[in-house]
Amino acid sequence: MQPLDNNPDWQAFQQVYSKIEVPAKTLLLREGEVSRQAYQILRGCMRLWFNDNGRDITFQFFFEGQAVSSIESFRTGRPSLFNIETLETCTLRVIKKTDFGIMMAELPGFKELIEVNIYQRLEHYISLFLSRIRDTPQQRYWDLVADHPEIVRRVPQHYIASYLGITAVSLSRIRNKTGKTRGKT
Repeated sequence: MQPLDNNPDWQAFQQVYSKIEVPAKTLLLREGEVSRQAYQILRGCMRLWFNDNGRDITFQFFFEGQAVSSIESFRTGRPSLFNIETLETCTLRVIKKTDFGIMMAELPGFKELIEVNIYQRLEHYISLFLSRIRDTPQQRYWDLVADHPEIVRRVPQHYIASYLGITAVSLSRIRNKTGKTRGKT
């Protein structure tokens, strides 16, 4: 949402956002709850995950400048299918659903910005889905290192393993093998 910061119309809406500091390992939304807020990360890292019969499955990470919500729940009022959790101490802008709706209707450019964000999420999910079908775990890891080095630098290994669809032990083996075949990461 940063492109709006310099927009004069944006100034009229800044009061609808609150700014909060959230400790690491905080669940901002639990699976099964209805999402009533959306977040923009000013500082920190978050993840989206769900529980699959006791297994923690991470499917997306977010960093500075990105917007995060359970879009489906936020839009429809249905329970969220996943959790939103901070991985680092985060500074967040928070907006309530009612204020978000007003901004969508009244702030020029806001709706287009949200559309871009939604399309980026859709593209991510398509890539993740196809990668799980087409690529080996090693290839998924190499692609992650090449395309998203911030994840490898900032996210604990067990969450990366979950994201790649493998165990932490398998990730360790891949990392050891990768160090020998592709140079240290």
